[in-house]
Amino acid sequence: MSILSAVLLGLAMGVVFGFVLEKSRVFEPAVILGQLQLRNFLMLKIFLSGVAAGLVVIGLLVATGLSGLHPKSAIWTADVVGGLILGAGIALAGACPGTTLAQIGAGYRDAWFTLAGGLSGALVFTYLEPVLHPVLLAGGAGKLTLDKVLGVPFPWLAFGFAALLVAGLVALERWRPWRAEIGANADGLLPPPEARAPAAAPVATGRA
Repeated sequence: MSILSAVLLGLAMGVVFGFVLEKSRVFEPAVILGQLQLRNFLMLKIFLSGVAAGLVVIGLLVATGLSGLHPKSAIWTADVVGGLILGAGIALAGACPGTTLAQIGAGYRDAWFTLAGGLSGALVFTYLEPVLHPVLLAGGAGKLTLDKVLGVPFPWLAFGFAALLVAGLVALERWRPWRAEIGANADGLLPPPEARAPAAAPVATGRA
């Protein structure tokens, strides 16, 4: 694949991803914070649906020989510390790296500060990486994958986990229907708070 083809493919996938984020309302700060506080489960449903779909696609690619697995090394300290810092940032900003641009497109002015903070953090880490490397990026289990640990071919493992996720999503949806969580009138951009019926809008826009 040429560089131009890869760029165009990446742009097309980004457009699809952004469309799904906007229509699913997962980019809304209230939805993100609600998931962290276990008040709603819309974000979890969307992400697990993506994981299940990805497992099926990657499983098919591996099974047909069209692609192989290229896992990154497991580095325990970096994974745990990085995850805690990222989680704290998501809780404070009401956004994650994947939703910030969607928030900007939807008119959230404070998302520009989140974007600037993320870029600044990446720049600072770039300069500090040589110092942090011995502490955060040393050790670990290497390229550890579950199929090798269990001795099961990856495609079958992927399809099995995808089936379990789908079953869990069905049960979660029966327990907490997405329409009841997001409101009956949510379609595209939510209307402003003053225009909503009191009983139909558990998700606030929070736009400045």
